[in-house]
Order: sequence, then structure tokens, then C-alpha cells
Amino acid sequence: MVAHTFNTDNFNEWVNIYVFTFAVMTIVAPYLTFPRISWWARVMQADVVIFDAAEHFQKMTDRNKYHISGANNINKLSVPLVNGRDQRAPMRDICIHNEERWQVQHWRTIVSVYRRTPYFEHFEASLQPLFEHPYAHLIEFNKAGLQWVKQQLRLKYQELEANTFSKEYPAETKDARFTKPVPQIMPRYHQIFEDRIGFLPDLSILDLLFSIGPKAAGEYLRSLPV
Repeated sequence: MVAHTFNTDNFNEWVNIYVFTFAVMTIVAPYLTFPRISWWARVMQADVVIFDAAEHFQKMTDRNKYHISGANNINKLSVPLVNGRDQRAPMRDICIHNEERWQVQHWRTIVSVYRRTPYFEHFEASLQPLFEHPYAHLIEFNKAGLQWVKQQLRLKYQELEANTFSKEYPAETKDARFTKPVPQIMPRYHQIFEDRIGFLPDLSILDLLFSIGPKAAGEYLRSLPV
């Protein structure tokens, strides 16, 4: 992911000036793992996304897990971490426990679930390398996934990275770091196991892309209220 990195003390002042001068919509976001549909609906409307590499890892969030469909229920795929999930280290310092073959497991699960979807073959060649490349830190895998999705949706937001933690940003900046997913009613799109388990809203963006393709996925995201 190509992003300008900032760690200066006057970062918030700079953001405030930038927002007012250029009249841009700016979002502060965490580095999540293949984020949910609702997250992308919000981010794709932004002109600037500030990714926070300095915030502390938060357990029980999507910072190291993502949710896809399954034959019987939702599949939760988690990236295993050195020292487990009970740690309060900056996101940039969170290490992946690579002794577990998590990438092999994740990719096999994705293939098993989505290989019969209309657009899986369209994405397979570009997505599979993300599950073969070695990553030492969680943030590296998350960045790779975010950049991959950005490319598939052809989004043009500018990326910045904050390496100094700020609890608050200017009022005009939307802070999405501490927003927890809530149950949402979303327009239906055809899902691979819908006839068996019903429609599952707000899964990982992967589900939407595999199911309806990049163009329709972009239109779907733009139709959602944020």
C-alpha cells in the first residue's frame, strides 16, 4: 500500500488545514483484515483515508479476523498472533504467529466456499498470492488486503498513515477507529449458500466481490447509507 507516513506532533493541525483548504472528506481508519461491506461503503466515499498504525490492537474486533459465508453458518477466519489477542501493543508491532499454517487454512476455506461463485475465477490469480507471501506483522497482511480490494473496486482515495497515536482528530474528520459493527439490514444480493442458510448481511467484502463482481459491487456499496 502506497501511503504518506506522518509522525509529527502537529499532524492534527495539518489535517485540519488540509480538510478546510481542499474541502475533502477525510476518514481515520484502523488497519482491518478484509473489512466488512459496511466499512467499505463508508471508506469509498472518502477523498482521504488516514490509516492509524499507532493505535493499540483491540481484541474482539476485525483487526485480525474476517467473516465469510459457509455451508452451514458464518465462517470466522482469524490471523493467529504472537502473544495472543490479549495485548496492548501498537498495531504496527503486532506479530503474526506463523508457526500455524493459517494462510493455507484460510485459502483452502475461501476456495471451498467460493469456487462456484460467478466471479471467483476472475479474482483467484491476483488474490491467491496474498495467502502465499510471508508476512511477519499483522499490519502487513492487512495492508496487502486493503490495497487489493482498493484496486478491484478502482477506488481513488488518497492514503495517509499516522505513526503517532492521536485520540481525537479535527471535528470535520470522521473517526472510524472505534466504531463497532452493528447488525444491519442490507439489500439482498445472491449468495452461494443463501438457499440453505438464508442471506447473511455485512460479511467481508470478499463475499460481495465473489458474488456479483467488481462493477456491481461498487454500485452496491454506493447505494448503502453511511
